[in-house]
Amino acid sequence: MSRLAQTAGLTDIQREILATVRDFVDKEIIPVATELEHRDEYPDRIVEGLKELGLFGLMIPEEYGGLGESLLTYALCVEEIARGWMSVSGIINTHFIVAYMLKQHGTEEQRAAFLPRMAVGEVRGAFSMSEPGLGSDVAAITSKGIRDGDSYVLNGQKMWLTNGGTSSLVAVLCRSDEGHPEGTAPHRSMTTFLVEKEPGFGEVRPGLTIPGKIDKMGYKGVDTTELIMDGLRIPANRVLGGTTGRGFYQMMDGVEVGRVNVAARGCGVAQRAFELGVAYAQQRHTFGKPIAQHQAIQFKLAEMATKVEAAHAMMVNAARKKDSGERNDLEAGMAKYLASEYCKEVVEDAFRIHGGYGFSKEYEIERLYREAPMLLIGEGTAEIQKMIIGRRLLEEYQFQG
Repeated sequence: MSRLAQTAGLTDIQREILATVRDFVDKEIIPVATELEHRDEYPDRIVEGLKELGLFGLMIPEEYGGLGESLLTYALCVEEIARGWMSVSGIINTHFIVAYMLKQHGTEEQRAAFLPRMAVGEVRGAFSMSEPGLGSDVAAITSKGIRDGDSYVLNGQKMWLTNGGTSSLVAVLCRSDEGHPEGTAPHRSMTTFLVEKEPGFGEVRPGLTIPGKIDKMGYKGVDTTELIMDGLRIPANRVLGGTTGRGFYQMMDGVEVGRVNVAARGCGVAQRAFELGVAYAQQRHTFGKPIAQHQAIQFKLAEMATKVEAAHAMMVNAARKKDSGERNDLEAGMAKYLASEYCKEVVEDAFRIHGGYGFSKEYEIERLYREAPMLLIGEGTAEIQKMIIGRRLLEEYQFQG
């Protein structure tokens, strides 16, 4: 076995793509990731390399200038990139979700307007559901889009936008009461608006402000921001799909594939943590021999490797099920839950193997130790995943009394 997390049944094209991405990660990301992360510096050079590789258009159909690849291919690429630096995988993941939502739910005019430019990274995407007063309770959003002639006027404050500053297209979920009378279920009165803006911070277009980056424990380099709408006017043809009231379902579809990609990120970070741990265990000597020869360390390595393999297998299964056209919310929830939890555990074990040196910023594991917790809450907390899993299991295993 050359390494963990091998994927059976890939085509020659898929293997070629993954080999190219892995080579890029080893040469262009890993050597600079920790330095850039410590400076909280946006990885412009790395992003340009991703553009050249075509990764911004990996799942965008060929008719729009993309590569037309599967969710599985994309998730495996994300796994490789996260192995190098998780923040970089976040830059393309939010872009991917917006492109996916456009492909699945956009009008033909919207797809033609955005997808070709998104495929080459000219337009970069971000999406926005959360608000300061809510987290996973999406139905409680208060941001509103009110019809005014041929436009909508948007007001409200959104939170936790990955790519908030660097993006030029944001899919924003707001409440829209037009055609949805009082008493309508909350999820039936939400609309996704496609908001174009200039990259940067401050007032990026009239009525739209992107404050500075949120200072975070980890997941640095990538810009995470708020979004403030105050009389933001956008044309009516920027309602995703052309019809109001469908935003909740559109966003949940995007989040579902996003959960597969968060699982892939967890797999990638866990793989890197294992690589660091098993290498250090063979270099560090105590009591006259490498610590890898101590049974306690071998047990840790065995558990870490098993968790890496299990999380990878579940992530691959969830991606393949979505690619087959089947419902995969159960599999995506399981994969996201398991991969993020196992990632945290594998990273902590690698941290313990490093001993006191794991606490030093000179060692890469220190960065991974701060990055892993984000996966526990991104795209839905563990508790939300367990709610989804539990409800779906009760659908599948109804007691016949």
